Amino acid sequence: MRIARFSIDGNVAFGAVEGDSPEELVLDIIKGIPFTDFELSGTKVPLSKVRLLPPVLPNKVVAFGRNYADHAAELGHEAPAAPFAFFKPSTSVIGSGDAIMYPSFSEEVHYEAELAVVIGRMCREVPRERVQDVILGYTCANDVTARDVQKREAQWARAKGFDSSCPLGPWVETGISLKEAADLTIQCTVNGEQRQLGSTSQMIHSIEDLIINITEAMTLLPGDVILTGTPAGVGPLGVGDEVAVTIQGIGTLTNKVIKRG
Repeated sequence: MRIARFSIDGNVAFGAVEGDSPEELVLDIIKGIPFTDFELSGTKVPLSKVRLLPPVLPNKVVAFGRNYADHAAELGHEAPAAPFAFFKPSTSVIGSGDAIMYPSFSEEVHYEAELAVVIGRMCREVPRERVQDVILGYTCANDVTARDVQKREAQWARAKGFDSSCPLGPWVETGISLKEAADLTIQCTVNGEQRQLGSTSQMIHSIEDLIINITEAMTLLPGDVILTGTPAGVGPLGVGDEVAVTIQGIGTLTNKVIKRG
């Protein structure tokens, strides 16, 4: 099931996305929230009539860096022996169609296409055999990074945590198993030109490894998001660029870069 979060006529709701071609997509409004048992209302609205929102509002976004060897190498780093985590604040999250605001303190902003894992239940110290149980589904992410700031500051808080630096969407796909998630094609385009093309099979540390690693230290809550790293091919974005992240079996996350007002 594809679960979207959207607004219509000033109201916010979750809905199950139905249909195949973009012009035929409709939302069957969900009674309740997708983190508990829910029912479909049968009330359907065309996707073209709503505004898509970030598919979840995470309490925290846990991101793992340098989880693809080729990406680590292109930035001149060694691949980490253990998962390497950092955080993006909830205020960095935007949805598909929302604008990425180019930060005033940077002159080199990069795209990073990533598979995002959406947590479905509160969990801590998750054993490997229970990882599937705590996952609601998967969505597309763009770990937008002020690369020049990342290089000169020891902490990554500003470089990766500025407002609008974490586009997520367009929805959460719940019908992907852990095995399938371990071999999905990831693509990033800028103004229609392909910039990244990789596969989650290239991850150094698996989704299971990442969830085990972070839940050893902290509790994850329903709606929390884990970013799993980006393949090689990252590069700059400019004001006016349109960047799209497409992941096999999920969909396409699209955002335009604007100057921060």
